[in-house]
Amino acid sequence: MVIHSVCAGRGGGVISIPQPNKLSAFNSAIPTSILFPRKKNSSLFPCPLQYHSKNVSLCVKNQYLTPQDQNHEQQKFTPYDSRFPSQPAGQFPPRVYVGYSVYKGKAALTVEPRPPEFSPLDSGAFKLSKEGYVLLQFAPASGVRQYDWSRKQVFSLSVTEIGHIISLGASNSCEFFHDPNKGKSDEGRVRKVLKVEPLPDSSGHFFNLSVQNKITNVDEKIYIPITKAEFAVLVSSFNFVLPYLLGWHTFANSIKPEDANRLNSTNPRSSDFEWTR
Repeated sequence: MVIHSVCAGRGGGVISIPQPNKLSAFNSAIPTSILFPRKKNSSLFPCPLQYHSKNVSLCVKNQYLTPQDQNHEQQKFTPYDSRFPSQPAGQFPPRVYVGYSVYKGKAALTVEPRPPEFSPLDSGAFKLSKEGYVLLQFAPASGVRQYDWSRKQVFSLSVTEIGHIISLGASNSCEFFHDPNKGKSDEGRVRKVLKVEPLPDSSGHFFNLSVQNKITNVDEKIYIPITKAEFAVLVSSFNFVLPYLLGWHTFANSIKPEDANRLNSTNPRSSDFEWTR
């Protein structure tokens, strides 16, 4: 690594500029003799630089740093707003698992988000290949405050199905049907039906999951009442996580002000905007 030091004569200070890998405003391929000519009769500078009628001389120094010094210099320019300051370089940040659980007398329900998936393009960009979803896990009770998670049944809510649940009123209901093997040779052998219905006294909703699996000879029905307060927590969580399941946060984080005009001018779809017609 090379450090360029610019110093001024007559007691002036020294400014150190780290040399990046690519050429920039601080790292030019132009010889220093052209940038800072030492002769007063240079054609680029017809007259010497003056400061209060006194000549000022400039010089450029190159300092080669050892790997240890490079690490020290890099630490100087490390941003203080790093999200994971203790994470070793080159490693991904640790995964974080979150969820919401409801425990009742006959069953338990856990709700966990699953992130979207992206596929790389030849241009180096990424495209959403699979939307995220919310995983519901139902476990029947095996005793007082005990649940048999070995018999759990799962149901994945798509973003559209999440939208249905969010829009439910106190007296509304919805029903979803899933066949995990749809389009395969085992199509129709596994049937999952999730019903979300209002409680008789309008104090909440029933989440009723029915699973018929002819492959493993399973016929399970698990239902759990969800109070208004618990349903409000679910709706609030769904509203918050929905844009993330669509990958919109990744797009928002990738926007750079200096690239916005360039991307819009080179994107052929930019002509689809209403105000350009």
